[in-house]
Amino acid sequence: MSDYNEIKNDTKIRMEKSFDSLKSDFGGLRAGRAHASLLDGIMVEAYGSPTPLAQVGTVSVPDARTLSVSVWDKSLAKAVEKAIRESDLGLNPVSDGQLIRIPIPPLSEERRKELVKVAGKYAEQGKIAVRNVRRDALDGIKKLKKDNAISEDEEKKYENEIQKLTDETIKKIDEELARKEKDIMQV
Repeated sequence: MSDYNEIKNDTKIRMEKSFDSLKSDFGGLRAGRAHASLLDGIMVEAYGSPTPLAQVGTVSVPDARTLSVSVWDKSLAKAVEKAIRESDLGLNPVSDGQLIRIPIPPLSEERRKELVKVAGKYAEQGKIAVRNVRRDALDGIKKLKKDNAISEDEEKKYENEIQKLTDETIKKIDEELARKEKDIMQV
């Protein structure tokens, strides 16, 4: 990184990506309703390698309590069914040839609490990613200082700006987590 603005822009972009990734992870946590993004993170053992579910079939939502996966290659139906069953979503798919129906059971209080814990883990992973981005940015600033490209005062000012960006992103993560927990616990 040649100058501070480059470091700051890179940091902003990477922190935004970490936050977007967290939101996408949260999308996979269901709150008692069926929606296609629920199955986004599922990998199917297809043709000898793990493949995203979306690349072996079409996910649709016939009603609020059911998902269905139309598998394009009938020979993969069993692998898709197994991948869904073994995911940590607590789903029990029913195969009907190339169509796999997935009834979405109402969430028990215990399952809701488990999902809140999973959401908390996702949020913590997001925070760790943001802190790693911060560390990289601070290393870049230290390098600029070492190369005499910036003064000590500028170094402190830039470190404070990076810390402020980090705090804002972590606050967004906490707000998103609180919103998701409320969504999950709502009956």
